Amino acid sequence: MPRLNKTELIFFVVATVAGSCLHFLYTFVPCIATGLVAPVRESLWEHVKLLYWPCLISGVLLHRKQPGMLGQRAFALLAATAGMLGIGYVYHICLQGDSILVDIVLYVLMMALFFLLPHLLRQPLWQEYRELLALLVLALGVATMLFSFLPPQGLLFADLSGTPTWVTLPC
Repeated sequence: MPRLNKTELIFFVVATVAGSCLHFLYTFVPCIATGLVAPVRESLWEHVKLLYWPCLISGVLLHRKQPGMLGQRAFALLAATAGMLGIGYVYHICLQGDSILVDIVLYVLMMALFFLLPHLLRQPLWQEYRELLALLVLALGVATMLFSFLPPQGLLFADLSGTPTWVTLPC
C-alpha cells in the first residue's frame, strides 16, 4: 500500500482545500481571469478545474523534491481527471444523481488518486513517456480555459444547475 510522506500529505490537504475554494472564486470575483481557473457554471467539465489547477501546482512543486516522478504525476493527473469526468458523467447524467455529498467524496477520492497513484507506478515506462504525458497535461489545461468561454455542445459541458449555459464575464 503506498504511503504519502509528510510533505505530500501537506500538499494533499492544501490542494484539496484550495480546489474547494476555487469552486466559489468566480462567484465572488467574476472576471475573465478567475473564469480561467474557476468554474463559471455547474457543468462536469468546468469542475475539472477544481482538480486540475491544485494538482498541477502541487505536481510542479513536488517535482522539485522528486524530479524522477514527472511521468507518473502527469499520468496521475490525467487519470484523476478522467475518473472525475467518467464517474461524474455516470452519476449525474446516466443515474440523474444530484447529491453534493457524492460530489465531495468523488472530488476527495480523485485528489487522493493524484497523490497516491505515482507511488504505484514505479516502472521506468512512465519516465520514457514523461514529455508526452506532460504535453497532454498542458493540453488539458488549455482545453479547460478555452472551453470556459467556448464550450462545445454535449452533456459534459451542459450546465447541470438549470441556469443558462452562457455566463457573461463582466470584467
